[in-house]
Amino acid sequence: MIVIVAPGQGSQKPGFLSPWIERPEARDRLVALGEAAGVDLVQHGTESDADTIRDTLVAQPLIVAAGILALDALGDRAALAGGFAGHSVGEITAAVGAGVLTAEDAMALVGERARAMADAAAQTPTGMAAVLGGDEAALESRLAELGLQPANYNGGGQVVVAGPQDALAALAEAPPERARVIPLQTAGAFHTSYMAPAVERFRAKAEATPTADPTSTLWTNRDGSAVASGAGFLELVVGQVSSPVRWDRCMASFQEAGVTGIVELAPAGALVGLAKRGLRGVPAVGISTPDDLPAAIELLETGAA
Repeated sequence: MIVIVAPGQGSQKPGFLSPWIERPEARDRLVALGEAAGVDLVQHGTESDADTIRDTLVAQPLIVAAGILALDALGDRAALAGGFAGHSVGEITAAVGAGVLTAEDAMALVGERARAMADAAAQTPTGMAAVLGGDEAALESRLAELGLQPANYNGGGQVVVAGPQDALAALAEAPPERARVIPLQTAGAFHTSYMAPAVERFRAKAEATPTADPTSTLWTNRDGSAVASGAGFLELVVGQVSSPVRWDRCMASFQEAGVTGIVELAPAGALVGLAKRGLRGVPAVGISTPDDLPAAIELLETGAA
């Protein structure tokens, strides 16, 4: 069974959509996706610099649009996957693959998510850091001491934490034993209580978004369980804004389901890396450019054989 996964914020790079829109039909598609989200995705995906596309307002729609372009390129082969999952904002991309959202509705949804989260982040200066290694219980105890919160449990010994910058600095100066702290270039404490102001605003948009029930298994960041319905997906994706991403549990669910391969949609890299540590021995292919499509298609077709 092959699982198609979609990355989250931070996976974008300057110019990364340029090779995807060399065909006129793909450029037209990106223009339409940008109009749905309220963002010039052609400009930001081909010309904008790293600082510009780091902005939450830009980054989230860019990442979901990139995944949709990759799904378009896979075409009917995407249906060979045994299921879909996305990390953070990638859940919206995964919902397109699983038939829960249309591409246009997904882009309108992510545009509002980005605006709501950016506004919430602007209220209180906060940041995020990745903690690698160490004991998870010891880390959680240290977070409680410093007033920090876990944001992403990524598996493979990686936990992303969030909160005030001075507390993050204190954690970096005195981390738990055998742990290493790496500051992340993010605009706020995503997936924590600091995002509470974004939740109700995003909920209003989500409740107005049409959905269908999944046509394929769709695993949720909440706890790695399968999404039961389109309406249930909307509830989960709204709650995810202010609660931790449990990618570790998603990968555990992949294992329980008998995963034999991972295909990561554009902009790929992060989830392939996590799979190498959390799903050792499972082949993983990342789609960064259209040149990566043949390898991804081969894995999908082999897994379906």
